[in-house]
Amino acid sequence: MLIVSEKLKELRQEKGLSQEEVAAQLKVSRVVYNRYEKDKRTIPLEYIKILADFYDVSMDYIFGREK
Repeated sequence: MLIVSEKLKELRQEKGLSQEEVAAQLKVSRVVYNRYEKDKRTIPLEYIKILADFYDVSMDYIFGREK
């Protein structure tokens, strides 16, 4: 699932957002979100959907299936 964690960090940084700002979108703490980005915790599929909509990309993009 490493590709997902890398994509989440990349997308966040491209938008100039902090982990706290993205965590607020998911209604989780910054610590929890940090663990998703560091691949220390599996991100739930429903959160990936929320983030895909938030970043205006497909879930396939986050999963590394499309560029």
